[in-house]
Amino acid sequence: MKKQYKYAIVILALALLSFQIVNNKLHLLQSPGAVVQDYIEPDYELGSGHIDSLIPYPNVKKGERTPFDLWRYGGKGKSSFTKPDLPMPWEDWLKFHEKQKPELMADVKKYMNSRFNFSGEAYEGKMMSGGRNPIMKGPITRLPKGISSFEDLDNYTPDQIKSLELFPFMPLAHPLHSTAHMLFPSNWNKAHPEHDRIDVDHDFPDEYLPEFPPPMFLSNHKELGDVSKGREITLSNYFEIFNGLLTPEQMEGLNELLTPTPTTWFNHTQHRVTKEPSAGVSCFSCHVNGHTNGAIELGPDSRPNLARLRVDTPTMRGNFNAMQLGSKRSIRSMDHFAEVEEYFDGDPGMQQHIGQRGLQRALSNRMGDFNSMLDFPPAPKLDAMGNLIPKKSTKQELLGEKLFNGKAKCFTCHSGPAFVDDYLHDLKVERFYNGRPEGPIKTFPLRGIKDSPPYLHDGRLPTLDDATEFFNIILELKLTKKEKEAITAYMMCL
Repeated sequence: MKKQYKYAIVILALALLSFQIVNNKLHLLQSPGAVVQDYIEPDYELGSGHIDSLIPYPNVKKGERTPFDLWRYGGKGKSSFTKPDLPMPWEDWLKFHEKQKPELMADVKKYMNSRFNFSGEAYEGKMMSGGRNPIMKGPITRLPKGISSFEDLDNYTPDQIKSLELFPFMPLAHPLHSTAHMLFPSNWNKAHPEHDRIDVDHDFPDEYLPEFPPPMFLSNHKELGDVSKGREITLSNYFEIFNGLLTPEQMEGLNELLTPTPTTWFNHTQHRVTKEPSAGVSCFSCHVNGHTNGAIELGPDSRPNLARLRVDTPTMRGNFNAMQLGSKRSIRSMDHFAEVEEYFDGDPGMQQHIGQRGLQRALSNRMGDFNSMLDFPPAPKLDAMGNLIPKKSTKQELLGEKLFNGKAKCFTCHSGPAFVDDYLHDLKVERFYNGRPEGPIKTFPLRGIKDSPPYLHDGRLPTLDDATEFFNIILELKLTKKEKEAITAYMMCL
């Protein structure tokens, strides 16, 4: 009895201790953490970019229209996770977009024309590397009322530009940000109608986008020039073209880059934005021929969905020289990049509903093996050290190079063989407008830059001239019109 009595006391003591632990919430085996009393949040010099000054994001369902000025908004979403369900039955989804799309695209066109003058004017005799697309002339960004020229705008301080709302280079949102996902240009959809969306079209004219299909250059076969010979590389022709040029590992990697797989909105389920079921997309659907066709997406690194930044498809050319990949994240290798971008929305939970790609590490490594052979286009005016050859260059181009390395400060971020420092930089563009800061963005290589319009991560700079004007304002360089034109002329040589 004494032994049983002792056991009963022990059990009672454990029960009381357990009650006490639960009552004090110590059952989590972790302390609650410190809390600052009477917390007052400073603005950290964000000024009007502070969360309290931003409009709360609208509560929209998938497929519903979203504001074009999403830079004015901020806040937290209801959840980080996506559901594989449409907000309505499939037949209603089709009818909804059949009605909304024409109205939406009319407003998108009106909005884009209010920001840009898509005149179609090109530089005479200046072509992209494939010799098919002329380089478009700019700047085509429209100036605010009361400002006669970019030189006129140069007389205003950042604070004045902000307070008077004179900044012409506002961020671009996805034309249908609630659904977003990959949005292909019309020239791609003509060749691949399976990617033509029921809900929205690309908002840039084809002439302001890269050549299609673009040439492909290999670092191990420079003697061949454009290996594609004007063809789009596909699953049906890659073996014929590359057999005898690539290693078996590179061939396997290229096969994976060309193989379509289902994604969040391009798939065989009813959670899709195409009328018919789709096998999905491949890496080369956007990075066509290892370059880019100007397709847009949203950066997968943020939530809510409306906070994600619009991103243009970057070229894969010259990635052998890139130590970091991704516009907002520090992705350290091409094989890692092949894994990270698999579903484009940063939501691995959707894989269970759509079907996993399930890349083995060996395959993603081989995708990187092929990627590392993609070279920049020829630059006949550059010498072995990346400097202009005086005998092959004009006075304007030589002036541009001098400014690039000096007064214009371009060389600060664009140096080395790829003309890139491989860092992320925060330009603090919000100094010029009332809106949400976008933070650090990775520097883009300028080698072969004439082939990759539009510019900046979201394409808000349609031409090289617009890019020159943007950085002249952002860095407060006070360049003359002649100097800006010289820098653009120089960049066409890279």
